[in-house]
Amino acid sequence: MKQLVIISGKGGTGKTTLAASFCVLASGCVIADCDVDAADMHILLHPETLASNDFYGGKTAVINPSVCVSCGRCVEICRFGAISKNFKVDLYSCEGCGFCAMVCPVKAVEMKERFSGKWFFSKTPYGPLLHARLEPGSENSGKLVSKIKKEAIETATRENKDIIIIDGPPGTGCPLMASLSGADLAVIITEPTLSGIHDMKRVFETAVLLKISCAVIVNKWDINAENSWEIEKYCFDNGIKLLGRIPFDKSAEKAIEDMEPLVKNTNSPAAKEIEKIWNKIQEEFFCGEKGEKNG
Repeated sequence: MKQLVIISGKGGTGKTTLAASFCVLASGCVIADCDVDAADMHILLHPETLASNDFYGGKTAVINPSVCVSCGRCVEICRFGAISKNFKVDLYSCEGCGFCAMVCPVKAVEMKERFSGKWFFSKTPYGPLLHARLEPGSENSGKLVSKIKKEAIETATRENKDIIIIDGPPGTGCPLMASLSGADLAVIITEPTLSGIHDMKRVFETAVLLKISCAVIVNKWDINAENSWEIEKYCFDNGIKLLGRIPFDKSAEKAIEDMEPLVKNTNSPAAKEIEKIWNKIQEEFFCGEKGEKNG
């Protein structure tokens, strides 16, 4: 079983469009949408939800009014201002640190698990999909990503699937690190802008720390050939495999409007390049010996 994760240093680089196209080309993989803060893979893959499960990602303070003696110690100690003067806890301000429970002299404060969202097991035409929806204002998305990854691995093992395609989150925080854990290849998709180049470097450095093999795809490379050359030079200097260059293509916007994977448009120049990239990934990383890890 191989794990392929598609990541980016910033949002809006085409990560989900690429991941959905890979799912179509793989035909029979397990799919994990690990961008739980803004999950949108389901928009392109039209899943049928088979199971829905609650996710509890942390704890929040609950004050029992029948035990509370109104001493005010919890209000004084809470640095987040989550407890009002009438000893009510604001769910969205409470960070779940538990100090209020520690200082309460009569044990009126209890730390209870907080409902943070749901995760789903769904069926798509291209394979099982594990995805989630984090509640607004909820945290611990890294923990939810780990849950999605765990379920995806168990599904692939149970159904004897060869590959898990993971749509990772943008950025370099805990959700990204949870997505990268155990991956065989991280495909970084970037764009030839100053912010795209900067964030590509940051996400690559994060993957190196986790000893994950990396490759790069330049999306919309032809909007700025000079910046695209800078990306290629950085890849060469750091021993990163450049998988391909996807041209700017208005059919990508049309595919999003139609809520369909781009690669299904066989006349699209971008779709043709994505198919070439997928074949290269299969040949160079998953069919023969795995490439040496960067770093």
